[in-house]
Amino acid sequence: MPLLTISSLKKSFAVPEGGLRTIVDIPSFALEAGDQLALRGESGSGKTTFLHLIAGILAADAGSIRIGGDDMVALSESRRDRLRAVSIGYIFQTFNLLQGYSVLENVLLGMSFGRGADRAPATALLTRVGLAHRLDHYPRQLSTGQQQRVAVARALASRPKLVLADEPTGNLDRRHARESLALIRETCREQGAALLLVSHDPEVLGSFEHVRDFAELNQATTEASL
Repeated sequence: MPLLTISSLKKSFAVPEGGLRTIVDIPSFALEAGDQLALRGESGSGKTTFLHLIAGILAADAGSIRIGGDDMVALSESRRDRLRAVSIGYIFQTFNLLQGYSVLENVLLGMSFGRGADRAPATALLTRVGLAHRLDHYPRQLSTGQQQRVAVARALASRPKLVLADEPTGNLDRRHARESLALIRETCREQGAALLLVSHDPEVLGSFEHVRDFAELNQATTEASL
C-alpha cells in the first residue's frame, strides 16, 4: 500500500460574485514511502490548497486522503491535528517561525505536538543544518537562509513519514536555494521520509528525477492563488 493515497478529492471556496469555485479536483494520486516527487505548477494553480488538504490544515469537501491506514478526510479536526503532528512535516514558503521563541524552542515546540519534545535530537538536527551557534537566537536575528534552515529542522525533527514542501526556496537567493533543497532531500533520504514538493522554479524542478505537472492531476480551473 502506498504511503499516501488520494481519491476523488475536491475542495471549493465561495467567491465574491456568489457561488463556489472548485480549486482542487483530483481523481487519484499516490506516493510511495521514501519517494521524492516534485509537482510543477504556476501560482494560482491550487498547489498550496492541495498541500493544506493533505496536511489536514483544510478540510476537504469530498474524497479521501489516506496516510498509512488513516483517512485524513474522515477524521475530526483534533484527530487531523494529531495525525499531522506525528506523520507529516510541513515546510512553508514563509517559514512560519514563532518570533517570540528561540531557534531551539521553535523546533522543540514543533516536536511537542507529535511524539514529544526532545532536546537532544532537536539540537543534533540544528547542528546538522549549521545552526549549533544560533540555538538561543530569535528568528529576527537570523538571515533569511538561516530562518529557512530552522523551518527545515522543525519539519524534520519528529522524523515524519511524509514531508510537504510548499515553494521552500521561493524566498532564498540561488545559492541558499540550492543548499536548502539539497538539505531537505538528503535529510528525507536519511530518515526514510517521502517528500512531496511543489514549485514553479525550473532550477528546483530540474534537480528532481520525478516531476509531474499539477495541472495534469487537477481537473479544476483556478484563477486566483489559493
